[in-house]
Amino acid sequence: MTKPESITLAESPSLADQAYGQLKQLIFDFALMPGDRVSETELAQRIVVSRTPLRAALQRLEREGFLKLLPRLGWQVAPLDFDVMDELYDLRTLIECDAARHLAESEQRPELRQLADIWLVPPAERLEDAAEVGALDERFHAMLVQGSGNREMARVHKEITERIRIIRRLDFTKPARVEATYDEHARILRAITRRRADEAQRLLRAHIQQSKLEVRHITLDMLYRARRDS
Repeated sequence: MTKPESITLAESPSLADQAYGQLKQLIFDFALMPGDRVSETELAQRIVVSRTPLRAALQRLEREGFLKLLPRLGWQVAPLDFDVMDELYDLRTLIECDAARHLAESEQRPELRQLADIWLVPPAERLEDAAEVGALDERFHAMLVQGSGNREMARVHKEITERIRIIRRLDFTKPARVEATYDEHARILRAITRRRADEAQRLLRAHIQQSKLEVRHITLDMLYRARRDS
């Protein structure tokens, strides 16, 4: 007969992964706000999970920079650190510009056709839903990096994307940013398609820089309005 302990250990990784995903989504959905303090008891009740997988999930989120452990006080959703965000945006710029150069010079470029079908459309066919455009924006930049064929670069880029996701979501609450994203992505794609690597890198760098500048305009009031509207 299998011991109960064996069943618990066998299930723990799966339960921890589920708890990790649920907690991260609560952060991305603004249900847990930057700076919020929460106890393990509260979180266990909220996502209906036992303490062992919950702690594994919390420790993983702490390693990734989403949470902080406050001794004797519980856990805190990491406050927004704009200096760290600046550094992440700078690293993202280096990765994506290198990927754009690679795509402009490559013979096989299946990613470009897929991206063109989304972004090179008439204004009347553009999406207006901010959340939908935000998700497509993430995909646009991820596919540029995947097109480089460098798996380690893609892995690091994915981690950066998750760290800045809450910021990018706030950026897309502004209608003007949605329209600008379509225009800027279209220009970047056309430059890559025409094998103009320098132009593509310049456009991409400016595109990311604008998003980086928007980060500095984020306030706590914007965060709370985003939670209310979610």
